Amino acid sequence: MHVEETYLKGCFILTPNIYHDTRGLFFESYSKENFNKTIGKTVNFVQDNHSVSNRGVLRGLHFQTGDSVQAKLVRVVKGSVLDVCVDIRPHSETFGKHFSIILDSINHKQLFIPRGFAHGFLVLEDNTIFNYKCDNYYSKNHESGLLFNDASLDIDWKFPLDKIVLSEKDKQLPTLESLL
Repeated sequence: MHVEETYLKGCFILTPNIYHDTRGLFFESYSKENFNKTIGKTVNFVQDNHSVSNRGVLRGLHFQTGDSVQAKLVRVVKGSVLDVCVDIRPHSETFGKHFSIILDSINHKQLFIPRGFAHGFLVLEDNTIFNYKCDNYYSKNHESGLLFNDASLDIDWKFPLDKIVLSEKDKQLPTLESLL
């Protein structure tokens, strides 16, 4: 597995070794031992989540607060997404900065998003299957988020904003300024 740290400290792109033959392909999508060794810290994932969405659906930018804060390891099983994470760690040199990457079922890249980040993804193909591991359980009482089109974040979603499909809840999320 090839690992590359993004300019957001603790956020890593993981590219698996993919083995092709006449039957198709094979790769190891997760090994706790290899993952922890690769990123240099112990992360104990406790919950897996799975979503299926159509082109134009944007889920996010979400995060958990307090004792329910989460790190995530995200990947696409089928289709493609523009995956975005935003550093919301109060004392981070990159507070308010974001990183984006195309994750798809061709490159099989994964993104590790440490605790202290908001996360969201825009679906680029119909019937995209998105999986993510979390190191803490979901808590409705601790869910929060940021408005996807907050001008201070300056995220280029590379998609017509008027064609984005959001949940009613995500339309009401606050801006980054609310965290200050």
